[in-house]
Amino acid sequence: MIERLCVVGVGLIGGSLARALRAAGAVREVVGCGRGRANLERAVALGVVDRFTQDVGEAVSGADLVFLALPLGAMRPALEALRDRLAPGAVVTDGGSAKASVVADARAVFGAVPPFFVPGHPIAGTEKNGVEASFATLYRSRRVILTPLHETDPGAVARVEEMWRACGAEVSYMTVGHHDEVLAATSHLPHMLAYALVDSLARLEEHDEVFRYAAGGFRDFTRIASSNPVMWRDICIANREALARMLGRFSGELAELTAAVEGGDGERLLEIFARAKRARDRYVDGGVPSPE
Repeated sequence: MIERLCVVGVGLIGGSLARALRAAGAVREVVGCGRGRANLERAVALGVVDRFTQDVGEAVSGADLVFLALPLGAMRPALEALRDRLAPGAVVTDGGSAKASVVADARAVFGAVPPFFVPGHPIAGTEKNGVEASFATLYRSRRVILTPLHETDPGAVARVEEMWRACGAEVSYMTVGHHDEVLAATSHLPHMLAYALVDSLARLEEHDEVFRYAAGGFRDFTRIASSNPVMWRDICIANREALARMLGRFSGELAELTAAVEGGDGERLLEIFARAKRARDRYVDGGVPSPE
């Protein structure tokens, strides 16, 4: 049982954690913290948090577990604000999509990664924002990656793992560097492609007609372009080295595809499409053949 959970950033990610732990009967009290007072008041009205404050130091006081659900650019100020206000034995974890920058922030604030800090990343979300977008089953059967360092207290890691398992999540472990490489490929790059495609089409002269006749595939692929621009700006900057490598590799693949289209090379196109289909059927759909 978590006696007092402090959620700094009560939006989709933080709000869903609070809802999930409440549904599991795994938390007694939830204190919310954030910049938007209206959102925090709504969180109380919805029963997501019991009370709130907009002061991070005040929010974490007395909490035995603190979850930072913030854009990466806001992590360091939050860590600075809570540095001298934590209760003895408190554990701090986060949900940032890039881990090297968060670890660097912790080192800058504390001088070293503190034993009570467990870097983490729930691989879940939608394109929606705010506490009203949160729901209790967001993490059910979804992966959460923890990236503890050698300085991290094993007891703190165990508490964070237990918290996520109470939400129905599957917990796995990676090094910080490996996490950032994997997420650059599987999450950050797809978001860049969706943003770039929508922006490119929006700047066409006939863009109104283009979007009016957009089919289901376009809507599915570009859904994530409705995600929070500030959050994704911070992710790009924080994980820029790994993401730049993936963008460079994809640019090469796109150039190859362009050459095949321009040259009418049906065999090459079929080879690329068939290889992609096999990979997706195997790794994403669990080996279940597609209807066709």
